[in-house]
Amino acid sequence: MDPHAKIYVAGHRGLAGGAILRSLQAAGYDHFVLRTHAELDLTDQGAVEAFFAAEQPEYVFLAAAKVGGIQANASYPAEFLRDNLAIQTNVIHSAWLHGVKKLQFLGSSCIYPKFAPQPMPESCLLTGELEPTNEWYAIAKIAGIKMCQAYRRQYGFDAIALMPTNLYGPGDNFNLETSHVLPALIRKFHDAKHRDDAQVVMWGTGTPRREFLHVDDLGAAAVFLMQHYSGEDFVNVGIGDDVTIREVAEIIRDVVGFKGEIVQDLSKPDGTPRKLMDVNRLNALGWRARIGLREGIEQTYQWFKESAGSRRD
Repeated sequence: MDPHAKIYVAGHRGLAGGAILRSLQAAGYDHFVLRTHAELDLTDQGAVEAFFAAEQPEYVFLAAAKVGGIQANASYPAEFLRDNLAIQTNVIHSAWLHGVKKLQFLGSSCIYPKFAPQPMPESCLLTGELEPTNEWYAIAKIAGIKMCQAYRRQYGFDAIALMPTNLYGPGDNFNLETSHVLPALIRKFHDAKHRDDAQVVMWGTGTPRREFLHVDDLGAAAVFLMQHYSGEDFVNVGIGDDVTIREVAEIIRDVVGFKGEIVQDLSKPDGTPRKLMDVNRLNALGWRARIGLREGIEQTYQWFKESAGSRRD
């Protein structure tokens, strides 16, 4: 990409989109076209079409999505399916229609079967049943991958897809009703410390294993792949290592400085037993994650404490 090329980052105020924008700026790119949700509703086909016709961006990073954890997926299945299908369909089609040179679509590790082989290679997509607690979101993201592949095959559109693992970091959502597990635990331990509570409740058994990628690593990988990769096959983006939910809870307890105990709520679901990415394809292209889990949690908690006015809680 030319440093002065016109770049549209869809979802630039979100966790992933914000990190991609920061990485682009750090790499010297300086010509961006950005819209907030209030300025451009990506579920509105006519509005998206008009935006691309007027702005004519050269490159597109599609990081906009309706996202959330187990509780949000269970509560709003229609919205998770409908809104994400609409967003990606409108953006990918309009990008192709108006001559975008290259588009990058961000998916999610939840696209993989519930009992996928571990670590999960890209080849295991559509080889088994999905995890029921997030199948609505997963089906939408699978459709996005296939849309990128279909537009490449039929129209020669240079659309690539990335599948990030569980993301966390500055700009995350710390709302206990809608957040993912790591920011939810940060919020729980922080609040419990300030209330001087004796314990923090952790959903489920704590035994499921999860891989956590700092969002600034995701941003760096997204820019790297936009610069260096063009192919129909999607690419896993992760660190290739995982921890149990109990282990990440104990790291967060230590970072926050909470002195109480962790108790289990066994009435709550565990979700998928394990979700570890096979990142051999990404590593072979020449990129590896750099931010360790404890370091990343320390950075995220510092941001959480300093950013009360901008947290989505």
